[in-house]
Amino acid sequence: MSNRFGTLFSVTTWGESHGPAVGVVVDGCPPLLPLAAGEIQADLDRRRPGQSDIVTPRKEEDRVEILSGVFEGRTTGTPISMLVRNADARPGAYDEMREKFRPSHADYTYQAKFGLRDHQGGGRSSARETVGRVAAGAIARKILALAVPAQPVEIRAFVTQVHDLAVPAGALEKFPTLAEVEATAVRCPHPATAAAMIERIKQARSTGDSVGGVIQCRVRGVPPGLGEPVFDRLEADLAKAMLSLPATKGFEIGSGFAGTRLKGSEHNDAFESRGGRVRTATNRSGGVQGGISNGEEIYFNVAFKPTATILQPQRTVDVQGAPTELAARGRHDPCVLPRAVVIVEAMTALVILDHWMRQAAQNGTFKF
Repeated sequence: MSNRFGTLFSVTTWGESHGPAVGVVVDGCPPLLPLAAGEIQADLDRRRPGQSDIVTPRKEEDRVEILSGVFEGRTTGTPISMLVRNADARPGAYDEMREKFRPSHADYTYQAKFGLRDHQGGGRSSARETVGRVAAGAIARKILALAVPAQPVEIRAFVTQVHDLAVPAGALEKFPTLAEVEATAVRCPHPATAAAMIERIKQARSTGDSVGGVIQCRVRGVPPGLGEPVFDRLEADLAKAMLSLPATKGFEIGSGFAGTRLKGSEHNDAFESRGGRVRTATNRSGGVQGGISNGEEIYFNVAFKPTATILQPQRTVDVQGAPTELAARGRHDPCVLPRAVVIVEAMTALVILDHWMRQAAQNGTFKF
């Protein structure tokens, strides 16, 4: 079973939703990087439950503890182990699920694969596992910001659709600031759409239901040349990173599926010389061509399904295969998107940094 992600900068997450703790081991971080727990905490605070009235009410401070790999405020070059303790676990809320499979959840498939499962919150299939990804991503993000100070890599994810409510086409052409994304609980930088999204999530929650949607991620400052032919194409690793997240069901980069409705003469990005280097006049490629970054802004969309665990009676079967009904209890997000924004950013940072280091190892230029 693979709990490890990355080649040169790699992360291994561990822990279960209602166990004592969750965490991550980061391997491949260069030595001498200034690093404090507070820098990691800032991203964990954006992911933590209980932060608004449109997410799960589970109360977790998600305080990170750095157990190894940092000495006197700098990384040592050895594995960095980080831990976050679970403080508000309520495994008793899942007693009914010991014998019954939640529709569209990983209950049945984990049982089919391993012959047993942790029914308390889903164990490893719970989105609580992403705590470790966000902690590791915070380190990756800092390295990327320091690698080329004159052109730091900026990663910004934000919600563009909730259920059937979407930001109007062309309304977010400008690269959003972090303040604009964080201005609303739903993390959509288009205020009018954000207000409607929040009401739609509250409406779903009031009836014990859930809704899904789309997160867009934009990355600027990535130099040309990142990506490995043939199987480790940059967009392929980004797709794997995003589709490894709980509740994801779709990934598209650049023009994506809309590009299939264009002819080659309409879709091709013409090359031109601008600012002393090769640029493209348009960016339907989404910053990646032939699996390798071309220096333009990378942008992609990730689709998230509605949260599987809902507070309505649903038809299902028990572990013996007998028909039954499940009325789930517990605390769950009526929409995963607001808290998933920082997780998408974290996984993006891990992919970009890993490819940056692989490119640098090839030509000996990596430093910060």
